[in-house]
Amino acid sequence: MARFRLTLTAKVFIAVVVVGAAGSILALNPGLFGKIAPTAPQLSSNVPPVAKLPDEGAGAGFPTITDAPAGCANLPEVRFYHWAWNAQMGMMLAAGGKQAVAGSMACAHGVNLKLVREDNNDTLQSLLVAFGEGLKKGQAQPKDGAHFTAVMGDGSAQFLKGLNDKLGKLGPDYQAVIVGSAGYSRGEDKFMGPAAWKANPQAARGGLVAGVLRDGDWNIALKWLGDNKIPNNPDESTYDPDALNWVNASDFVDAAQKYVSGFCAELKNTKTGVKEKHCVDGVVTWTPGDVTASEQKGGLVSIVSTKEYRSQMPNVIIGNKKWMEANRPTVEGMLAAFFEAGDAIKKSDESLRRAAAVSAFVYKEKDAAYWHKYFSVVVQKDKKGVDVELGGSSVNNLADNLQLFGLVPGSTNAFAVTYTVFANVVKSQYPSLFPSFQAAEQIQDLSYLKSLQAKGTTSVADMPKFSADQKVASVVSRRAWDIQFTTGSAEFSPATTGELKKLLNDLVVASGTIVEIHGHTDNAGAADANLKLSEDRAFAVKTWLEKNAPSSFPEGRVKVVAHGQAEPVAPNSSVDGRAKNRRVVIVLGT
Repeated sequence: MARFRLTLTAKVFIAVVVVGAAGSILALNPGLFGKIAPTAPQLSSNVPPVAKLPDEGAGAGFPTITDAPAGCANLPEVRFYHWAWNAQMGMMLAAGGKQAVAGSMACAHGVNLKLVREDNNDTLQSLLVAFGEGLKKGQAQPKDGAHFTAVMGDGSAQFLKGLNDKLGKLGPDYQAVIVGSAGYSRGEDKFMGPAAWKANPQAARGGLVAGVLRDGDWNIALKWLGDNKIPNNPDESTYDPDALNWVNASDFVDAAQKYVSGFCAELKNTKTGVKEKHCVDGVVTWTPGDVTASEQKGGLVSIVSTKEYRSQMPNVIIGNKKWMEANRPTVEGMLAAFFEAGDAIKKSDESLRRAAAVSAFVYKEKDAAYWHKYFSVVVQKDKKGVDVELGGSSVNNLADNLQLFGLVPGSTNAFAVTYTVFANVVKSQYPSLFPSFQAAEQIQDLSYLKSLQAKGTTSVADMPKFSADQKVASVVSRRAWDIQFTTGSAEFSPATTGELKKLLNDLVVASGTIVEIHGHTDNAGAADANLKLSEDRAFAVKTWLEKNAPSSFPEGRVKVVAHGQAEPVAPNSSVDGRAKNRRVVIVLGT
């Protein structure tokens, strides 16, 4: 999947956080074939032209997709502008081509759907504004602009804030809102760095990473930093040896190429004030940027990705509130078609292959085999022979949407959590550029999903599975949380509720990880009693999480580890030291 992300101005005032993100494949060659001409006598010596061969297996076992007449041209056209992103496979299959073809799921649900690739978020925002302006002029079915688009959930706060600031001038009914999700990034968006950073996150201090700032993939790194209590340096013109530092890239392709080319920058050291030369040693990117970094240079591993931060990056579908309310059957039909296609892809590789073929045709990028291959996480050897995880997306059905938006018993609104968490991340790093954002309940309209839910569904949600005997083999993060208990007991103090809610949100985003809750005490009292107390306190946190968000904490995900007074982090000889030793440490891992 590949997605052009926003420029600085667009990201801050128009679109994408984060907390997301993200997809559009723009840097790779399209696999054109060289032809070898027959030899002829008496020809002079020459250097033959480069002959680029097709990818292994390209085209094998995939249907041929061609331009075809609209299958339901009698219906009003519904234009959906989108990135190239594997999470949208259900959209591709539902349409069957650039315009919904005869016999397609879209036509069957009464939607003359037109898919148009657009990787520039500035343009996506302008298209939605143009559509709103057409409505304001009294056009029931505006001929200009986009009916719908989709962005990353973790970047939607910035996108919608800037967009709705413009649409709000037309009137409150014209704002853009989210109505559903076609799929997820589940691995392809990632933070890549040296293996030493993965083994010991604190080794990333002083690192220099290339990426699109305030973008969804930048969000991944920022969450990882927060989880490991590592400072972030938000000023790309300086270098802080105690923080993770950044080189801004124009897009995900540029980010990968900056690593491949060994890009270096003269940056002022925040400690000494002296300018120093530092070179890129990490990258935040997505497929095929991760493939580029791996195949052309190597030496990096996936530190963390949307495979572990499983709920971070849903594709979220955005439409105009006023038009959707006037065309409710069309909106529900489009969503129903996407979800039906999502179910088909989950059940059948044949459906996935057809969706991949449509993707290649609609995106005009690579071939069906490429999109099919990187739909799932793939482990490949990089240029230096190191195993690296690349790619990874998923599609959503109705049940997945009901879970995502908290519409079934035991679920929490994971989208609202993601939206808010990453909006606050950007706000904390760039308060003057992004001082405020709309509340999650203001930018989502779940009535369309509720209507489909009322009609019944046999689909099953894709939920992470854990077992009681699973243990953390690879640590993603380790962080002490300030969860306070009343003296000598496992009862929470009233002041700790806010910290528990922050912890819950953090773990909801990272829903692909095992959670270990490590309980610690000071040395006051008997060692045996302290061991039992640390266990009781860790269990109290586990019980609170499972009670407040059952579907996010299924059986087997949360483990309890008791340490008692055995692992102090400060001398127990002072009040301050004993307070530091009474702690709960959360370890996330796979």
